[in-house]
Amino acid sequence: MSDDSRGPAGGPAPTNRFTDRVRDYERARPGYPRGLLDLLRTHAGLVPGSVVADLGSGTGLFGRMLLDAGHVVHCVEPNDAMRAVAERTLARCPGFSSVDGTAENTGLADSSVDTVTAAQALHWFRPEETHRELRRILRPGGRLVAVWNTRCAATSGFLPGYERLLLRWGTDYREVDHRKTGSRAGLTRFFGHDDFSRAVLPHEQRLDWAGLRARLLSSSYTPASGHPDREPMLRDLRAIFDANQRDGTVRMAYDTEVYYGSVSARSSHAR
Repeated sequence: MSDDSRGPAGGPAPTNRFTDRVRDYERARPGYPRGLLDLLRTHAGLVPGSVVADLGSGTGLFGRMLLDAGHVVHCVEPNDAMRAVAERTLARCPGFSSVDGTAENTGLADSSVDTVTAAQALHWFRPEETHRELRRILRPGGRLVAVWNTRCAATSGFLPGYERLLLRWGTDYREVDHRKTGSRAGLTRFFGHDDFSRAVLPHEQRLDWAGLRARLLSSSYTPASGHPDREPMLRDLRAIFDANQRDGTVRMAYDTEVYYGSVSARSSHAR
């Protein structure tokens, strides 16, 4: 996450956006499909013994996958509350290191990591400063991997209703949509070139009412506790759930988008 003092449209700074949402985030955010690790090993240069810097690591969802695969992982997270969850849940994992830092200033040593990952986080980073930091901490030939769980588009059923709810009640949903950074032009600013690869893997969650409620409230662009729009939003969510649930759950379908490639030795912004 960036350490900007303000977020989009004057909202909370990216570093602080999730402080009061950590419990819902830990409970209801999706993990990542099993095939993702195989993809990274086969195509993105991740090998046994790779040292990884996971930027904007949050509560450690992606970091856990990497640690379970035997990698050394520096989980770099500026938000104290989210970092505390990762420290609590991952402390016993061999190879785990918790770092109080940002994408723009990780505090890691020069040429100390083989791969930099950003799962559900790259859109919070400042491109030029982050690109400079990536070039500093990556070893020669090091890779950047950016991952997002993107909700699938659908013409009927639960997902269109959920999207309409976010557009109606989201405080700054349009402004912070990660798909802006996930464009080729946006990603070029981080890689330093446009010669990176893209892959898509299917993923899903099955959510009961409590899980869906937590999933919604884990999003930083939904009204916080005490906001006058919060209860009307939750009533709308309940109506969408009731209309679409089957056997007490709804299906949240995702495309897990993966972008990977080398980081240029010279910034694309340099002239």
